[in-house]
Amino acid sequence: MALESYVTGKRDEVHTDVLLQARQACYKARDAFYSCLENHSDKKPTEIGAVGLLYPTECKRSREEYVKNCRVSWVKHFDRQYCKTKRTQRLLDDKETRRGV
Repeated sequence: MALESYVTGKRDEVHTDVLLQARQACYKARDAFYSCLENHSDKKPTEIGAVGLLYPTECKRSREEYVKNCRVSWVKHFDRQYCKTKRTQRLLDDKETRRGV
């Protein structure tokens, strides 16, 4: 009887509140990690993350929380996005110094 009620139960039910909480936890961990990167940008990066992202040892704990709270595909996406933004900013800053502005 118990197995029968399990099978006929709502297995396809989506708990949006659980998904929302997980997403918010992921975003919070991501923001903590990237703020750590910004705060310790003067230190030499010694750790390697997804897609070749380098980060200092001081950010290792926040990186672990970030990886624990987010899906692997999200971590790769956010890391790529961060690297792309930093690369673009570096290129724009380099052009500004060349122009003498």
